[in-house]
Amino acid sequence: MKNLIFLFITILFFSSCTQQPDNAQWRGDNRDGIYQETNLLKVWPEEGPELLWEYEGVGNGYGSPAITSDKLFINGEIDSLSHLFAFDLTGQLLWKFEYDSSWVVNYPGSRSTPTVVNDLVYVCSPMGEIVCVNANEGTKQWSTNMIKDYKGKNTRFGFSQSLLVDGDKVFFAPGDSITNVVAFNRFTGETIWTSKAKSEKAAYCSPLLIQLPTRNILVTFSEFSLFGLDTKSGELLWAFEDTIIDTKGNTPLYVDGHIYCASYGNGTVKLKLSDDGSEITEVWRNKEINNIQGGLIKIADKLYGSRHQKFKLNVLDANSGEFIDSLEVKRGITIAADDMLYYYAEQGGFMNLINPEPKLTLISEFRIEKGTKEHFAHPVIKNGVLYIRHGNVLLAYNIRKEEV
Repeated sequence: MKNLIFLFITILFFSSCTQQPDNAQWRGDNRDGIYQETNLLKVWPEEGPELLWEYEGVGNGYGSPAITSDKLFINGEIDSLSHLFAFDLTGQLLWKFEYDSSWVVNYPGSRSTPTVVNDLVYVCSPMGEIVCVNANEGTKQWSTNMIKDYKGKNTRFGFSQSLLVDGDKVFFAPGDSITNVVAFNRFTGETIWTSKAKSEKAAYCSPLLIQLPTRNILVTFSEFSLFGLDTKSGELLWAFEDTIIDTKGNTPLYVDGHIYCASYGNGTVKLKLSDDGSEITEVWRNKEINNIQGGLIKIADKLYGSRHQKFKLNVLDANSGEFIDSLEVKRGITIAADDMLYYYAEQGGFMNLINPEPKLTLISEFRIEKGTKEHFAHPVIKNGVLYIRHGNVLLAYNIRKEEV
């Protein structure tokens, strides 16, 4: 009998250890804009995919939704206040949490995507309030304010960082010359370390986590630099200047020992990261992809992203940096899933389905006519559903291929 009890306890223990966390964050599992989905439609109906549900009332904003196995979370501004909304996957509102004043100056509304780790949600208001919320109940666990508590310097468009989690830490960049980046205990909100980093104001970049055998590195933009910090200590490991413009909203990519970053200033740059993560070396740069916030995608040996002024989706060779191909689809946001590109154009709000091989080919498109203000929010794909946030409206489209 004792042996049976011991066996039962052992099975429960290993089951709990191998259970995958129910996480969701900005631009997918790796923050690279690539969604690990299969069996998706390769052509859409002329009027667009089937609209499963819509919800009008998520408030002003440009933050994308974060979707777990059974819930969806999204930020919005209502009556000058920041709100976090939780929905089930049929679009039914579960709860709404009010947590701070919001941005009501230029482009009013939310900026960031919630970060979800198991039953905790981490959000940041455009005014610098960071809150940890219970995902099931919508109750506050802890909060802190980057301006009041860490002398943060807000940007001209409001804080726009989607929070990054590494183990027991969550990170934010207040942008003060001394407390430039802060690591918190994600369970208690207590400060673990502060870093001077480059002592520049924060940009609009949601950071990337690089995991190496010897250390983990936080990589993000500040006002005029791309830099890397050791996540354990906050030590500044390296920095790369980008001084032309301060509005940098793209999360860098890390693939096979190289960092790729896109901005309006330097365009797209490829950097070689040393094996221990302590140094970088520039490999090439090319201004054919130079968007501010539309994202950068790497598939095989090609990079995809929009050009800010010439209104094109461009392709670069990731090895050489040379220009390969382009498609005229206005300026916009690029994500990918199931060997296809999904391109959301800022001008006109057209959602485009593009085959990237052998050349860029526009397969289908439809227009997002519901919603308010600019088409800035990045689409999200989860379990065969394409989610699009257009201001006050959240839309869910069925893009899963029907089984025969």
